Amino acid sequence: MRRAAVLWGAILVFAFGASAQTHSGNSLFFGSSFPTLTAAFASPSPGVLAALPAKPAEPQGVYGVVQSYDFQIYGGFTYFHFYELPGTTGNLDGFNVGMSYFPKAGHLGLDAEYAVGFAPQDGILTVLDAGLGGARYRFSNHRGDELWVHALAGVAHFVPLTPYGGDNAFAFEAGGGLDIAPKRNGRLAYRVEGDVFGTFFFGTYQYSPSVSVGIVYKF
Repeated sequence: MRRAAVLWGAILVFAFGASAQTHSGNSLFFGSSFPTLTAAFASPSPGVLAALPAKPAEPQGVYGVVQSYDFQIYGGFTYFHFYELPGTTGNLDGFNVGMSYFPKAGHLGLDAEYAVGFAPQDGILTVLDAGLGGARYRFSNHRGDELWVHALAGVAHFVPLTPYGGDNAFAFEAGGGLDIAPKRNGRLAYRVEGDVFGTFFFGTYQYSPSVSVGIVYKF
């Protein structure tokens, strides 16, 4: 009987000690130096935050960019209403070609042009042509259309030779136009141009209006 009582007492002491060890704060999981998973996710250390990749910045859109080009070449049809002499006028049809250069694709550029017009007069073919150079200033909108003005000077040639003076004379041209781009910021454009074409033939002067329409290529 005494041995049975001692045995039961030993079993109770062992069970109580095991229960106390299970609920103690010194277990391998709850009493170790490593933080719990809940604590690690709830409050990450500064080192963990520094290691996390930064949120990429939102891309910024680019609006209102106008594609500009340094060079332009032009070709088109030209009409002159030539005031040859007081009381004598002529209508000349022809063509003109030109090139413009804008340093650093800016607003102010250099301009060069060759224009020629033809008309029959008293059974003889009349020819007026001119080579000119000067400056051009342009204004562009968001589509690439351009409104521009220019002023040029050079030499004009007139045939046939008349008894009123030489066939070469100083010439100038001043006016402006509009280049319309069918495609936004495209290389091609349609040009409409109006000018005053001035010459000094036959011991007098001529201020003749001219109109031109054609195509511009930019590069």
